[in-house]
Amino acid sequence: MELIPASGGIFEVTVNEEKIYSKKETGKFPQVEEIINKMDEKF
Repeated sequence: MELIPASGGIFEVTVNEEKIYSKKETGKFPQVEEIINKMDEKF
């Protein structure tokens, strides 16, 4: 896992360069369970 700073309040989670969550798209920060579930779906 790596934190890559960005500007503009964008918060995205990527795995192997594939976006699995975007605050910009959802309008909210994710719950931990949401990220875990998205990762489980991918792997």
